[in-house]
Amino acid sequence: MTNPTRRLAVIALACAASLAASVATAQASKGEIRIAHVYDKTGPLEAYAKQTHTGLMMGLSYATQGTMMVNGKKLVVIEKDSQFKPDVGKAQLAAAYADDKADIAIGPTGSGVALAMLPVAEEYKKILLVEPAVADSITGDKWNKYIFRTGRNSSQDAISNAVALDKAGTTIATLAQDYAFGRDGVKAFKDAIKNAKLVHEEYLPTNTTDFTAGAQRLIDKLKDQPGRKVIFIIWAGAGNPFKIADLDLKRYNIEIATGGNILPAMTAYKQFPGMEGASYYYFGLPKNPVNDAMVAEHYKQFKAPPDFFTAGGFSAAMAVVTALKKTGGDTNTNKLIQTMEGMSFDTPKGTMTFRKEDHQAMQSMYHFKIKVDPAFAWGVPELVREIKPEDMDVPIRNKR
Repeated sequence: MTNPTRRLAVIALACAASLAASVATAQASKGEIRIAHVYDKTGPLEAYAKQTHTGLMMGLSYATQGTMMVNGKKLVVIEKDSQFKPDVGKAQLAAAYADDKADIAIGPTGSGVALAMLPVAEEYKKILLVEPAVADSITGDKWNKYIFRTGRNSSQDAISNAVALDKAGTTIATLAQDYAFGRDGVKAFKDAIKNAKLVHEEYLPTNTTDFTAGAQRLIDKLKDQPGRKVIFIIWAGAGNPFKIADLDLKRYNIEIATGGNILPAMTAYKQFPGMEGASYYYFGLPKNPVNDAMVAEHYKQFKAPPDFFTAGGFSAAMAVVTALKKTGGDTNTNKLIQTMEGMSFDTPKGTMTFRKEDHQAMQSMYHFKIKVDPAFAWGVPELVREIKPEDMDVPIRNKR
């Protein structure tokens, strides 16, 4: 016979779960718009994640004039930690849609986690707005119609950096992390290079701290090449690949080049005055009212400028609120998809537009040259030119 106490406990648990679900449903119908932010709060990309969340909350406040309301409905943000683990990200997103009754989700930080999350959005038929995970495959071969991305993709990074480096007589070797972000980044960079010569690809584990062996392989491939010689670095999170400069690259006339990064990582750029590259964002580069407002608000709250990923979180917020205002607060997924396809919206980087074919946000990038300014702890990227969306032929990779 079943233990009656145990049976009662099981019934009580089932009732509690059912009550929680009905409360969430009631809240949703009572005039809430529930936004889940599923991001890598812990793990190697924690710094990026924190900035994204700060930017998201600031952006939601800015886009709603401080009310956190759209069309009489309250915006409720639910935080979930994907821990930089694909299986955790997948489970957290499913819980956000199923248990928390999220109308829309934003995140995650890491590309590997994002790729695991994409099928969950399709299964629940809910939008996942990817910010800031970068791998091309997210809006490429692993894409589905519920996926939008405000973050830049590997192709946008690569094409803009190629603008800075792709010159005849230049020989390039790449140094990247051995996972989706690094490999997609190098593939896109290779596709974008038309005039320079790429002679070597070096992939190292994400947790590398000793770069000596990898650097030696790069040096061996480049040292006897004629003309300009460049090591192009694609790196995120922990570890300092710029340590390779200690191996006396100058002796072989080898330069280092890289894209933009968060301010703490850009302290290493101070060693390389004149270094060229292209950046997704630096607070001093874009000139527009949204960026001015974000910079001012960030200084007010944190006594410091906003960073690389703060702009991304802010852009995601602007996209969501723009779409919701256009639907009159209606969170029906098909209506949102129709509204967001081809939609333009203001961001700290200027106007972005979701491309109809793959929902990738078309956006400006910034060709920079590093200047050393004693007033800043990092190498300051000075604008060479804004690379506008129409200046970049960003391939559509989803075969839609």
